Amino acid sequence: MESEIFEPAILLITLTCGLAMNRVGIPPLIGYLAAGFILFALDFNESNLPLLTDIANIGVYLLLFVIGLKLDLTNLLKPYVWATASLHMVLFSIVSVSLFKSLTYLGVIHLDTLTAEHLLLLAFAISFSSTVFVMKTLEARGELESRYGQIAIGILIIQDLFAVMFLTFSKGELPSIYALGLLALPVIRPLFYRACDHLGHGDLLVLFGLVMTLIFGAYLFELAGLKPDLGALMMGLLLSKHPKASEIASSLFYFKELFLVSFFVTIGLKGLPTWNDLWLALTLILFLPLKGMLFAILLTRFLLRARTAFLSSLSLMNYSEFGLIVTAVAISQGLLPDHLIITLALTLSLSFLIAAPLNLHSEHIYKYIHKYIVPFERIDANQEDKPIDIGEPRFLILGMGRIGTEAYNELRKHFGNVIVGIDHKPETVEVHQQQDRVVVLGDATDTDFWSKLNPAKHVYHILLCMPHHQANILALEQIQASSYSGKFSSMSYYHDERELLEQSGVDYTYSIYEAAGIGLARDIIKSSRKDLQTKILRDFKD
Repeated sequence: MESEIFEPAILLITLTCGLAMNRVGIPPLIGYLAAGFILFALDFNESNLPLLTDIANIGVYLLLFVIGLKLDLTNLLKPYVWATASLHMVLFSIVSVSLFKSLTYLGVIHLDTLTAEHLLLLAFAISFSSTVFVMKTLEARGELESRYGQIAIGILIIQDLFAVMFLTFSKGELPSIYALGLLALPVIRPLFYRACDHLGHGDLLVLFGLVMTLIFGAYLFELAGLKPDLGALMMGLLLSKHPKASEIASSLFYFKELFLVSFFVTIGLKGLPTWNDLWLALTLILFLPLKGMLFAILLTRFLLRARTAFLSSLSLMNYSEFGLIVTAVAISQGLLPDHLIITLALTLSLSFLIAAPLNLHSEHIYKYIHKYIVPFERIDANQEDKPIDIGEPRFLILGMGRIGTEAYNELRKHFGNVIVGIDHKPETVEVHQQQDRVVVLGDATDTDFWSKLNPAKHVYHILLCMPHHQANILALEQIQASSYSGKFSSMSYYHDERELLEQSGVDYTYSIYEAAGIGLARDIIKSSRKDLQTKILRDFKD
């Protein structure tokens, strides 16, 4: 009876906390973490809320499946991804153990009961960064497929593979012999692709995505003695080359977002910390700048520009849910004391609280500190990562998706070859260049890009056609900071986005749905103008 009374409170408390955080400009996920602590104080925990834990797990599986759908596997093979992830984990663990020892001798923290092996395991656990947090942050900013976003995701996946290896070896048992059967999945990929071809665009698409994530991914891998998270990721990779991959990802978006709310709530359900736990958690938070700086140094050594290294490092400057999993497994094997799980849960929550506003304002932070970090950039920085020369166009189109492409084609009909498109995805640029469009690779939200580009000399109209509202706003701010004085046009999905664009200085704003309706009506009028006029006149006479 008690659960019947209090179960509605789970939704109400979570919604209230999320709304409160959103109201003051903090990401709602911080509110969900707070809701978990409040629910624990009301005698809820993971043992009496098993459904919530199951939903949280499904949210993580869906997240990793969507990552796989959007991931460029060749990105993982780049040295600045796998080498940075590997070196960072080793170096950060070694430095952290040294700091633990030093702080213990100074009496700052009391870890006398922990052996050197304990400290090394704790350092290993906090070396991970949060896949869930980083993905949600990049999605909210519209930078999931940006260069720095892809680098961060690649590093996270390498870290996840290290977690899988630890969990496998810590159990003292190898995966099941049935794991070999998973090697047949790429062989039957054509069957999955054929099924995709016949899904349509409705509920079957959603159901297919769920089946691939939960059954062929998570469930099969778990049966084979492997991590279900890894299975979900691998199934996404398996389907990533299908034309409907992005549509499947979009169809699962709201399921993923809703289920991940449960994930953040369950972190708070680990328990309430003691003062000693709080003190140790605050001490671990002081390690975050070290974590970020080490990422930035390593990335610049691998020929990445300072901006890319900074943004990637800032997104990775947090602690991970995999750290909690590693800690929980270590505790179950008697390798760590029980109380550390509460400390790590609190540390994770605090790291999100700090990282969320920093990532929200990352471009503004970079603008103020770039002169201090650019000297760390190597002279022979990666050619793929350098700003490019766009010639002397009269129109710039930022974002060459479907809308940007149609705008390009229409402008070229009327004005000729005086248009240049800019897109941050190499494969998109390559397709357009093959179709004789002038499209160059570049990141429109890049501060350095616009400071070196200076479009004021020849461009008199810029079209903001990127699919994410926040990305358009960021690009607008970068261009306005230059000497450009021409016109802006932008698309929007929602009324409040349109109002914000107009307030920010966009001259012409277009609602996607409104423009589609107007375009449809114009096509009807154009294609049947004479017949329609005759019919209307005849009806009027009658």
